[in-house]
Amino acid sequence: MRLSPIHFVTGQAHHSRKLSDIDSDRMLIKIKGSKGNKGRYIQLSEVVLQKLRLYYKGFKPNEWVIEGRNGRTYSATSVAKVVEQAALRSGIEKRVTPHMLRHSFVA
Repeated sequence: MRLSPIHFVTGQAHHSRKLSDIDSDRMLIKIKGSKGNKGRYIQLSEVVLQKLRLYYKGFKPNEWVIEGRNGRTYSATSVAKVVEQAALRSGIEKRVTPHMLRHSFVA
């Protein structure tokens, strides 16, 4: 399974992915508590790694991949609002959720 950028803002615990979960040497991301409450690894694409590095240089998060202004994780509600606003700016009038975006990614 390849990881799309949207995987960082979708799915369970989307807002609480730790920097330590990213293994750029092996190009893997550790997913904790997935189906069956088992951990697993998914592939990290070179494109996503490059985008993450740019993001890191610009925002310098401390613990979480995506941190709010106070260094905490984003809530599921906040992520849903960001996705909704992006859909509206893109001209999409139908309801869009983070989970829907997760299923729209093609490797």
